[in-house]
Amino acid sequence: MRYQVKLTKSEEGVSVSCPGLPGCWSQGATEEEALENIQDAITDYLSVVDELTQESETRYVEVA
Repeated sequence: MRYQVKLTKSEEGVSVSCPGLPGCWSQGATEEEALENIQDAITDYLSVVDELTQESETRYVEVA
């Protein structure tokens, strides 16, 4: 699955966030490191969402 991420460069390195997943962000000393870190953050984020919704009645909807 692909997610759009936003990179912000500064003197300290690179911060990266995933606008489609509120509160999902990470950082790294380089762009490459930041992108690797956001992959882990997205995986962890989705794992928590799955855990929190396991015992709930859920549905999926298609959005064009």
